[in-house]
Amino acid sequence: MTALNCFQLSHEGPVAHLVLNRPEALNTMQPAFWRQLHDILSDLHQQGRARALVISSTGRHFSAGMDLQTFEGAITLDEGSAEGRAAVFDQLTDMQQTFTLLETLRMPVIAAIRGLALGGGCELLVHCARRVAHMESYIGLVEVGIGLIPGAGGLTYITRRAAEKAAPSTGKDLLPFLSEGFTAAAMAKVGTSALESRALGYLQDSDVI
Repeated sequence: MTALNCFQLSHEGPVAHLVLNRPEALNTMQPAFWRQLHDILSDLHQQGRARALVISSTGRHFSAGMDLQTFEGAITLDEGSAEGRAAVFDQLTDMQQTFTLLETLRMPVIAAIRGLALGGGCELLVHCARRVAHMESYIGLVEVGIGLIPGAGGLTYITRRAAEKAAPSTGKDLLPFLSEGFTAAAMAKVGTSALESRALGYLQDSDVI
């Protein structure tokens, strides 16, 4: 087993198991989180040892999302200064590149979820190929509730899911299919069970509860 600041990584045969390992902080995500996760995914991709990846967590919760104290520093700097804008841009870029890599890995990635999966935690699980969720899972994009917009692909996921639902429709208007997901994000609505999270679209019918 390899111990990292934010993760524990182990291999059992062809399956790699990556554990979010900051339970004292509800497995919240810091800037180092994105860099470490990107490096781990890149290594797994290049080594070719694993044929599947399972992502889970220690503690009671999957992830409560971004560590706002670390992100607040970047936001506070962004008072029109080039330094502030660069700090925010760098963090957003790290998040988006990491989740793009997660989504395009040449192996199935399964998220095992329990407890809170909010904000970035929600965005992490929707970029996985499949999800296995405990019934008491609380999933949602909550950033709007504190004046932010989901920036790590959550809205892109909602848009893609809307397009998939609209594909069999004879109409050409995507808005009715978009409105439910975007309204949930705009209201920072959280599924209070895995079943409600499925109804909100954060879990799919093919996911296991």
